[in-house]
Amino acid sequence: MEIKDLTEHMHRFVQSKGWYEQSSSHPQTLKNLAISLVLEACEVLEQFQWQEQVKDRKILADELADVLLYLLQISSLAEIDLEKATLEKLNTNYQRKWE
Repeated sequence: MEIKDLTEHMHRFVQSKGWYEQSSSHPQTLKNLAISLVLEACEVLEQFQWQEQVKDRKILADELADVLLYLLQISSLAEIDLEKATLEKLNTNYQRKWE
């Protein structure tokens, strides 16, 4: 499946919950989505708190999927081609030197 297909699935889910409606209790603004992205990333970190190994890979997979869904939504609503941006960033990183 391609990124655009995942993005379409994500939009269908959000629409099915009514979260794109003006009266939604979960306004899908870029700011709110960015906050949610960070909160979900923190839930990924929780899987490693006080331990080096993950106890439950399913929980980790769910949290990583939440992060990906927010990335897809933010990039789509901001009209950013995430695939292109990722490839460009990888190209930039190939040129970088880390100490």
